[in-house]
Amino acid sequence: MDLELVTHKGGCHCRNVKWLVQAPAKVVAWECNCSDCSMRGNTHFVVPAERFELLGDSEQFLATYTFGTHIAKHTFCKVCGITSFYYPRSNPDGVAVTFKCVDPGTLTHIEVNYFDGRNWESSYKQSSIASCSKMENQQSEG
Repeated sequence: MDLELVTHKGGCHCRNVKWLVQAPAKVVAWECNCSDCSMRGNTHFVVPAERFELLGDSEQFLATYTFGTHIAKHTFCKVCGITSFYYPRSNPDGVAVTFKCVDPGTLTHIEVNYFDGRNWESSYKQSSIASCSKMENQQSEG
């Protein structure tokens, strides 16, 4: 997969929450079947937190939901309810970006991998998701 970084813009439906994220144009996204992701239908790619930036006054429009271990911070817009990004349990040092909330034009390919969130511990051990938020596993060129 091409690892050259691109600046992607995105946000929620009402655009009160806006952000920039540095990620390749071709990303690996994760579809999870945990109780929260399956209800929201969220499929996301993970980046190191250093590559994600909230814009303007977006913070004031965010609410956070946690459950279970309370490690994941499920953020959503207080106005429209959309989760355009969140802080995942699998990568507490990273940000999970909902790929469908990226503005059109910069994502050229999305490879979707499955994460069995209903059997979280075994899926975490068997997948490569933990490496997605590590800067040393990401390249930048250009």
